[in-house]
Amino acid sequence: MSESNGNGTSNLVGKVALVTGASRGIGRAIALELARRGANVAVNFRSRQEEAESVAKEICAMGRRCILAKGNVGDPVEARAIVKQVLDEWGRIDILVNNAGITRDKSVRKLTDEDWQEVIQTNLNGTFYCTSAAIPAMVEQKFGRIVNVSSYGGQQANFGQANYAASKGGVAAFSRVLAVELARYNITVNCVSPGFTETDMFQKVSPEIQMEIKRRIPMGRFARPTRSPKPPLFWWWMAITSPGNKSMSTAACT
Repeated sequence: MSESNGNGTSNLVGKVALVTGASRGIGRAIALELARRGANVAVNFRSRQEEAESVAKEICAMGRRCILAKGNVGDPVEARAIVKQVLDEWGRIDILVNNAGITRDKSVRKLTDEDWQEVIQTNLNGTFYCTSAAIPAMVEQKFGRIVNVSSYGGQQANFGQANYAASKGGVAAFSRVLAVELARYNITVNCVSPGFTETDMFQKVSPEIQMEIKRRIPMGRFARPTRSPKPPLFWWWMAITSPGNKSMSTAACT
């Protein structure tokens, strides 16, 4: 991976990144930022074709290459096909950002088996499926940067989010173990836990609950996807881009 380009940003020219759940929200912001820094980006999406195409158009306008990788990361066959598509197209994968996630918020008393399984399958199992598919290529090329997007909700108890908290807490634990196992291959694994962010998914939360959450935030506002990957969350980009980063692994940034 290339060194800093002199303005404090890392140069990713020639590198290949896959971002899951990249058609909107935080995933979209990550995909665009990676492209700005020089990477060719595979944009994964499940159903929002038009929004994914819009992201791809912006990436191509920067002079980067982009492919659309449609698929459900919660399905093991589809998840591994997504990674295979990237490898077939570019022959390598340098950066994997496991960002795809869903919510099915209900109190445990009302939570169905389907509500539980769907969230775990996408958020936690999907992270495993994509990661396990990418590891062989990263090991062979002796380089990889894996960033798993957890959530503040995996650390803090929020009413009605038992399934989501379990899935995101699991992502953090998975990341710690994976970092230990892959360090010898020059592959770092880091976990980022964004706070409450103004995304389509968060807009499903009732206005009353949003106000209550906002009261607990010192700045009195929610994060915005276009701001999230920017400084001061520089750890996010150090985790992904630093070519000499052999020690920062499993840094959980909230």
